[in-house]
Amino acid sequence: MFVAITNTPRDYAWGSSGAISELLGAPATDAVEAELWLGAHHGSPSRILDPTATDGAGDLAQWIAADPATATGDEDAATLPFLLKVLAARSPLSLQAHPTPEQAAAGFAREDAAGIPIDAAHRNYKDPYAKPELILAVSEEFGALCGFRPAAESRRAIARLLELAEQSEPDARGPLTDWLERLSGDDSIQSVFEWLISRGEGVDELVAAVARVVATGPGFATQRTIAETYPGDPGLVISLLLHEVTLAKGEALFLPAGNIHAYLHGVGIELMSSSDNVLRGGLTPKHVDVAELLSVLDFRPLPAPYLVPEVPVPDVRVFHPEGTDFELVEFEASGLLPLDGPAIALCLEGSFELTGGLGSAMLSRGDVLYITPDEGDLAVGGTGQLVVATVVG
Repeated sequence: MFVAITNTPRDYAWGSSGAISELLGAPATDAVEAELWLGAHHGSPSRILDPTATDGAGDLAQWIAADPATATGDEDAATLPFLLKVLAARSPLSLQAHPTPEQAAAGFAREDAAGIPIDAAHRNYKDPYAKPELILAVSEEFGALCGFRPAAESRRAIARLLELAEQSEPDARGPLTDWLERLSGDDSIQSVFEWLISRGEGVDELVAAVARVVATGPGFATQRTIAETYPGDPGLVISLLLHEVTLAKGEALFLPAGNIHAYLHGVGIELMSSSDNVLRGGLTPKHVDVAELLSVLDFRPLPAPYLVPEVPVPDVRVFHPEGTDFELVEFEASGLLPLDGPAIALCLEGSFELTGGLGSAMLSRGDVLYITPDEGDLAVGGTGQLVVATVVG
């Protein structure tokens, strides 16, 4: 079964005016558009355009609750195992990390037992699920901070700040030198991060010093933006402990549990487990639980987490992060899509026809379809850009 769905973009403060509408070929708007959720998560379930096709269910969450066997192929399913989003960032998002399945289940149960309402601003765990996620750049550039880099790389950045301070901000040399001494090697990354995020002695002075240096010196454009957007936030200094990457259109990242990250600018397609568990670490007016964040972070300095796709045939790319049960398939021309479960297809450019075992459907730019698994393997015909989120067996 092919079911047309839609939703309304969420208007978080960091969103980009009209960017999602522009991407999907909708009428121009000045409204702030940050995230378009396509899925069944209770925070913003996708609306069903023709409820008569789903026995009156008005959104995907209602349909799955009423008839999980038809909607998902699993009569015991409580929701979809994935959530697809269109994300548009005008300014940096919060520094954040996500829990493992075990941490999410324990945290959700703990906060439930404490009687913290699901919609409470200080609640960390909105559901009992992990939230590994991938992001595929669909704008010409997409900027992100992602994971701790080797201390030697951060030390080089601090040394450059010291050189700039010698020229323009000599008072900044003391805080910068202290920071450089603290960051002695990879085994000091965790203690330095804890000092920064907890606003230990000297952190506010360091943040102010870095802000002054980057305001006038060459380079450090991301840090200038952070300092202007979130004045006084230690995330300014933390950003220099992290990989900074600029994805070209078509490139992707995978952010597993424990990876600290922040998207900086651009438009992308996100695919993740169906969860809204976010533990924040700064660059936000929202709740920051330092102790809980520290309990989930992976402090190992690892390479930037680029996700390289498989290319089974020309013009078809499969993004499947290791250890997950979801994948994103991108079509620029015709191909075949094996289905092991439900899927959501979004057309970003051109037009495509999807043909399954029970029927077929057409998609043009901006159209979104929910596909039940009884369609079986799908023949995809057309040209343009089509992304399909689905599960893997």
